[in-house]
Amino acid sequence: MRRLSHGWLAAIIIVAVIIIDQCVKVWVKTHFYYGEELVITSWFRLLFIENNGMAFGMELGSKMLLTWFRIIAVAGFAYYIFKIRRRTDLPRGYIVCIALITAGAAGNVLDCIFYGVIFNAPQFPEVAQLFPPDGGYGTWFHGRVVDMFYFPLCEWDWPAWMPMVGGQHFVFFQPIFNVADAALSVSVVVLIIFYAKHLSGTEAPESRDEHATQFIDSDTDNK
Repeated sequence: MRRLSHGWLAAIIIVAVIIIDQCVKVWVKTHFYYGEELVITSWFRLLFIENNGMAFGMELGSKMLLTWFRIIAVAGFAYYIFKIRRRTDLPRGYIVCIALITAGAAGNVLDCIFYGVIFNAPQFPEVAQLFPPDGGYGTWFHGRVVDMFYFPLCEWDWPAWMPMVGGQHFVFFQPIFNVADAALSVSVVVLIIFYAKHLSGTEAPESRDEHATQFIDSDTDNK
């Protein structure tokens, strides 16, 4: 069976992640009221929240600035994938990581661009409606990102004698995230740990050797 090229591999991963991410978000948005929680296990829950910020609900600058930053980042990664699509020296794992980062950023960009227009914001305990007749809760580029995955792996109370945190209840891994966040965050960690050496430069070694040979031949002819 013919092996997929780097370009097709990246395209399939990006499209698949975006479709899965958006399907989960639309399902949660239209079946959960805001703040509703579904306990699957003691350490895995679905908890519907929304945020204006970056991955895991972090906030950074203005909403419009953040949305355009995401759009530019997605375009930049897409162009980078186009540039390296024929690089045979790059491992497939590296291509997968870059594709997952692109898909993760794109998934949340779609929320920001469209969700304010295609969803309403009903009162508790009603759920949101897709393409409401009275219009959405916001405007273009001002949608909120939908998060739902919550993994409170363990929790405890700090001893009262501990400074600053004494007596407080602590939950390990409190961030609530979505498929796009997971794809982006995990791929960045894998990229840094296993493929950092491939991040510098986009020109294949074969191409660099060819340029060097042409330069030497040209210099010899001139002499």
